[in-house]
Amino acid sequence: MLFLRYLHLLALVIWLGGVVVAGAVVAPVTFGVLEAWNAVEGRVLAGQVFGAVLQRIHLGAYVLASVMIVTLSLQRLLGPRPVSYGVRVSLIGLMFAVTLGSGLLISPRVATLQREVSGPIAALPSDDPRRAEFNRLHGLSNLLWSAVAAGGLVLLVWEARE
Repeated sequence: MLFLRYLHLLALVIWLGGVVVAGAVVAPVTFGVLEAWNAVEGRVLAGQVFGAVLQRIHLGAYVLASVMIVTLSLQRLLGPRPVSYGVRVSLIGLMFAVTLGSGLLISPRVATLQREVSGPIAALPSDDPRRAEFNRLHGLSNLLWSAVAAGGLVLLVWEARE
């Protein structure tokens, strides 16, 4: 039972840590360094680099969410039911669904927009519909990742209380 709890907590920490590090460290540093090297080409390259990082984070999150759901469910089946099992597994499922939406719907559309534009999206005229769509998708992606991080923090508090 201790192993299942440990595996569940480890998956949560890796998932939450990955989201926070990607948003707070990897994205700003990647864009900062590459834009300092070359404002136009660096921004495009930074977008490509971070897009690849985000793709790996999505894949990792799919695995980690599955591990969390399985380990929490096994704890329920093999021992005393975890506190607020239904709420916790629902929150993990919601975080998983949000991550799937980001990875399977938003990121591919952003990548398509970036391929359609020769240069940075920010260089497009402000009334260009591709720029407006990119900005909308970028904002939505930030909101979804913030929601995943908030859900992870709630789950972490739950784990700390037990």
